[in-house]
Amino acid sequence: MKTSLNDDVEQARQAAVEVLLHNLNGPCRGLPRTAGWGYPEPYTRDLMISSLGFLVSGNRELIDAHRRVLENLAENQTPLGHIPSLAHDPSDVGASDTTPLFLFGLGLYRRFTGKNSFLSAAAKKALQWMRYQSPDDMIMVAQQPTTDWRDEQWVLGYGLYVNTIVHAYLQLLGQDEDAALLKKLMNRLDVRGSKRQRHVHEGFVVPFKPYYALWSFKIFNSERFDLLGNSLAILCGIASTSRARELVSWIEMECAALRERGHLISRLPPCFFPYIQPGEPDWRPRYEQYNRPGDYHNGGIWPFICGFYVAACVAAGRQRLAEEKLIDLTRLVRPARKATVAFGFNEWIKAQNDAPSGQDWQTWSAAMYLYAVECVRSKRTPFFDEIRGTDKGVETP
Repeated sequence: MKTSLNDDVEQARQAAVEVLLHNLNGPCRGLPRTAGWGYPEPYTRDLMISSLGFLVSGNRELIDAHRRVLENLAENQTPLGHIPSLAHDPSDVGASDTTPLFLFGLGLYRRFTGKNSFLSAAAKKALQWMRYQSPDDMIMVAQQPTTDWRDEQWVLGYGLYVNTIVHAYLQLLGQDEDAALLKKLMNRLDVRGSKRQRHVHEGFVVPFKPYYALWSFKIFNSERFDLLGNSLAILCGIASTSRARELVSWIEMECAALRERGHLISRLPPCFFPYIQPGEPDWRPRYEQYNRPGDYHNGGIWPFICGFYVAACVAAGRQRLAEEKLIDLTRLVRPARKATVAFGFNEWIKAQNDAPSGQDWQTWSAAMYLYAVECVRSKRTPFFDEIRGTDKGVETP
């Protein structure tokens, strides 16, 4: 049974498709642009995340665009297997999430089309590259600061978000044993101390809390909350059903507290909290200009991440909450910063006043809105249901 959409959601859904079609053919090899008027380049991470919306849209042009991006990424892959940050530029390398996102996007496309050997040589090289990103030669991968989607945020060592993507692609590509091992490692306690015991592996479970830590490495960690990583942990089944429901309830409770203190206006959660404040150990001098509390990666509200959160609510069995959050997201994507359009689908929103603060007509903002709508409408989470083992997969049209 599908949930009917109200008029505002349907209007926003149609507008999201318009955004994606507008951005479909950019100036770089005709590949999709990352935003309607800014960011003309085909950023790998944006477009691989957007593939969720492209594929569930049912629009043949968007589905074909996803294929073209994958082919360009494979063509520009380094000899060692690393995937560049720009689909058209083999010299733009160094990101920790582009190679796992390529494998994730490839896995989605294979499941959607049934073409299980598509880009098999590139996949083999990328999988080999990812194995070398594991410092202890197991399966959990590590990263350097500012190398994932947060170019102004430090995530050091084993990061939650990147490892959830690794778990997702392992499942999509049939690497079940490695996926099971990674899930086991991620669900270990994040134990801190002045000395690391050799038999204790880093984990992400925060003692006495339902969420997973932002990152962990040896005796160091961060227990600040990462909305994207935790939403993916729910969607991928890294979190048990009971933990997923508890985690969603905790997010709503913590956001209510942020609103009471005047740190948040929206009814949607920030990407990260508690915000890093000046003078705290995690504060970096650059944050004063680029990453103030409640801004950008330091607690800004990102529509594409909120799309994942809506989907996570569905996965956690919180359908009514998911419907409410979709309405909230519909309101959030309406204002534009500069463009005169009905729906701005802006890049990110300032937490304290809901002001759109990034680029309008952002591709992944529109694409993840489409995905969130489909999750609420169908009461399922396409592709992720299969990853969690709760569905037979997405029907190929």
